[in-house]
Amino acid sequence: MTAPQRRFEQQTVLVTGASRGIGAAIAEAFAREGAMVVVNYRERADAAQAVAARCEAHGAPAWALQADVRDAQAVRAMVEQVHALTGGIDVLVNNAFSPYRFDPETRARFWETPWPAYQTQFDGAVQAAYTTCQAVLPGMRQRQRGAIVNLISDLVHQPSVPYHDYATAKSALEGFSRNLASELGSLGIRVNCVAPGLVPGTEAGRDTRESVRQALIARTPLGRLATPEDVAGPVLFLASDWSRFMTGQTLLVDGGLVMR
Repeated sequence: MTAPQRRFEQQTVLVTGASRGIGAAIAEAFAREGAMVVVNYRERADAAQAVAARCEAHGAPAWALQADVRDAQAVRAMVEQVHALTGGIDVLVNNAFSPYRFDPETRARFWETPWPAYQTQFDGAVQAAYTTCQAVLPGMRQRQRGAIVNLISDLVHQPSVPYHDYATAKSALEGFSRNLASELGSLGIRVNCVAPGLVPGTEAGRDTRESVRQALIARTPLGRLATPEDVAGPVLFLASDWSRFMTGQTLLVDGGLVMR
């Protein structure tokens, strides 16, 4: 019996910030579906190489490539390298963001939050997505196809804890994504968002205290918090032909904590 073709066979997927956490889970999920995966990282070369090795174990090539996604020149060089290796990029997943810690008890209140804190988060969310999209679009436009998935947060739709700088930047990224979706749809390129809730298995969620986690679980219909693998599935859906008539949309992945 012939093995079924995997959904992303012969496709190239670039995942930013993929050396750990949600990004690593997304990269490995694409690899399981046959994709050639580019594991982008900024600092953690060893971790990124380990993720790439796990991706390659599923049978397709994978590469760990360094670039600060806020740096347009570095991103262009990375994309050119990917084009030389594979011929093009089919899927871009913007997962990287500026470092953040989710701890409601020690968070800065609005009156304690200077503008540079907002700017740091804008740079890590909107500027990074702008830079990567600018770099991959020429190839996607030439081939008249492509999928872009941007990671935001359910805090955009319900600020259960007001992390002002982080959530405001992610809100801007959702607006950026919808404008991009409106402009690129006629070119065969789709742009969507995935909005996770708290994911304790990530570095950003590590500082959230157990009492806060339990309070969120008590309010979540599915009765637990998300894992990185829970987030990966909706990303693959939005990148696949299963969602070929969806663009400009946001999928909330938080067990029903936020319903729209």
